[in-house]
Amino acid sequence: MTAKKRDRDAEGRARSARPRDGLGRPLPYGAEGVERQPEGVVRTPAGTLGEAQRLLDAGMPFHAHEVFEDAWKSGPAAEAGLWRGLAQLAVGLTHAARGNAVGGARLLRRGAASVAASGGGHGIDVPGLVHWAGALAGRVEHGERVDAAQESPRLTGR
Repeated sequence: MTAKKRDRDAEGRARSARPRDGLGRPLPYGAEGVERQPEGVVRTPAGTLGEAQRLLDAGMPFHAHEVFEDAWKSGPAAEAGLWRGLAQLAVGLTHAARGNAVGGARLLRRGAASVAASGGGHGIDVPGLVHWAGALAGRVEHGERVDAAQESPRLTGR
């Protein structure tokens, strides 16, 4: 029996080379997908928020979560909870838009709690995000369909 060859990134880590759609779902090899976010990009907080907002507004919360994940991993330890919470909100929206009500609601609430506990900063609208996440989680749990672009939150009060 021949072992299946796994896709690898430039560093040799296992990483699927399959294209992805706007919600991060894998597509068949050769299909046209959405360009992936490069990993490990160090941005300013304003740069992170701007890029993530652009992706959220485009209906690509999975890709926005990757931007937040970079900030979480490369930023100051004191801000890790904030960026992790924002990543969880983006993944919660991703799951909700994919039709996973349980996972979507759970991650929206977990992300909101993390963002609230972090104290915010960088102009992030913590009360607005907490309200948005709770309201969306409740609607998703009651079977409401979600369009990621139409449901994208405003990250800052600007």
